[in-house]
Amino acid sequence: MLKIGDMINLEPAINPNGEKFRCRVVEKMENKIYIDYPVNNKTGKTVFLLNGTQLKAFVVGDSTSAYFFDTIVLGRVKQNIPMIVLSFPGENSMYKIQRREWVRVETPVDVAIHSLNGEFHPFVSITSDISAGGAAIILPPSKTLITGVDIITHFVLPTLSDEYHYVTFRSDVIRIIDGKNGERNKASLKFVDINESDRQLLIKFCFERQLLLKKKGIQPSET
Repeated sequence: MLKIGDMINLEPAINPNGEKFRCRVVEKMENKIYIDYPVNNKTGKTVFLLNGTQLKAFVVGDSTSAYFFDTIVLGRVKQNIPMIVLSFPGENSMYKIQRREWVRVETPVDVAIHSLNGEFHPFVSITSDISAGGAAIILPPSKTLITGVDIITHFVLPTLSDEYHYVTFRSDVIRIIDGKNGERNKASLKFVDINESDRQLLIKFCFERQLLLKKKGIQPSET
């Protein structure tokens, strides 16, 4: 599950500035993991974490699974390289999402849709739901898409710390869903050729939205 060499994304448990760090697992014990010194995603500079700092950890272990867990900085050691020691709750306490069960969250996300080959004029809309594998977008009046056509989609993903991530994917139009009872038509999209960092952003975004929905007593769907 969590292996030596895995990339981990960290952020403070209380994170008003939206800080995010990346590091790798160097060693692993039953209740501890050793990481190289993390780097700030924005500045590219090494981050020095104080003992007792509470963090959220996120890792894509392989092509099929993603994991989340809470951790605390326990200290520092220096062997072949300087390392930071983090608490590890154990694999049974990690929150797991299977890729074949990407959480689909019903939430509005701003999206701009562009044609690859000039079949239509660009337009903007919002999603009715989104996952790490695709999305359903609400089609504006007089707008439609052709099933099987690839398009370019630009999404704006808001975070809980009031930051915004801008991600662009080539998407395949899977089907058009006719609106009922006055609702607008929707287009079901599958994301194509996503790099791992963007996939992680999507998983994290959906995970955060999932937690918010759970607090409201709403259960997300699976795709």
